[in-house]
Amino acid sequence: MTQEKPSSPSNGYFMLFIFAILFLGSILGFIAIKNPWFILGIFLAILLAPGFILVNPNESRVLLLFGDYRGTVKKNGLFWVNPFYTKKKISLRARNFDSERLKVNDKLGNPVMISTILVWRVNDTYKASFDVDNFENFVVVQTDAAVRKLASMYPYDNFADEGLDEDITLRSSVNEVSDALEKELDERLEIAGIEVLESRIGYLAYANEIASAMLKRQQATAIVAARHKIVEGAVSMVEMALDELGKKEIVHLDEERRAAMVSNLMVILCGDKDASPVVNAGTLNH
Repeated sequence: MTQEKPSSPSNGYFMLFIFAILFLGSILGFIAIKNPWFILGIFLAILLAPGFILVNPNESRVLLLFGDYRGTVKKNGLFWVNPFYTKKKISLRARNFDSERLKVNDKLGNPVMISTILVWRVNDTYKASFDVDNFENFVVVQTDAAVRKLASMYPYDNFADEGLDEDITLRSSVNEVSDALEKELDERLEIAGIEVLESRIGYLAYANEIASAMLKRQQATAIVAARHKIVEGAVSMVEMALDELGKKEIVHLDEERRAAMVSNLMVILCGDKDASPVVNAGTLNH
C-alpha cells in the first residue's frame, strides 16, 4: 500500500443502539436476576465502546490494526469500527503558514529579508501519516528551503544602469515569482501528500546592513532619470524659442548672443531654484 485507501465503516447509530441494549440490559438483568453471566454482557459492551468514531466535516480518521493500514474514513458522521483499530485524526481543512523572515542572498549576491505566506491542506492521508515523520514540520522546513532557493534565482531589483536588466525580479514580478514558488513547493510537498492552494511572498526587503545604501542608490537613480527628462524638455524649449524668434524676426542674434541666450535659458529651465532676472535698461551691446 503506497496510497490512500477509502474505508466504509459500520453505521454508528445502529451500533450505538446495540451497545445501549447490551450494556443497560446486562446491568438491569444482573440487578434483577443476580446471574453472573450478565457481567459478560457488560464486559462485551465496554469492549465495543472504543469502536465508536465521530468524523466532523473536513476531518478524517486513519485506521491501523497492529501497524497494518486498513484505510481512511473521510465520510462525516458517527461510525463504528473494530475496537482494536488505532484511529489517527488528520484534519483536511486549509491551513495558513506564515514563515519566518529569512536572510538570504539574491541572484546578485545582495542580502535580502524574505518570508512567504502558504495556504495548504492534506490531500493524501496515507502519505502524510507514513511517508514523512511529521507532515506539519515537513511543511515548515520545505517551505524555508523553497524560499531560499527562489531568492537565489532572481535579483531583488533591476540595475539597468549597470547592464543588469532582468525580466523577472523579486520586487516587481509578483505573479511570476509566486507561480515559481508554488510550483517549487508542489514538487517538494507532494511526497507528504500535501496540496498547495496558494503561495505568496509576504515580506521582502533589503537586509539592514545594505538597506540605507540601496535606498540612496534608488534615490540617485530616480534623480538622474528626472534630470534626464528635464534636460530633454529644456533643449526642446530652447530650440523652439530660438526658432520662433528667428521666424518672427523679433531680434537678430549673432552666434555669441545665441550662445548666451541658450546658456541662460538652460540655467533657468534646469535649475532647482527660481531664477532672479536682471533687467537690462540699456541696449543689447551693454
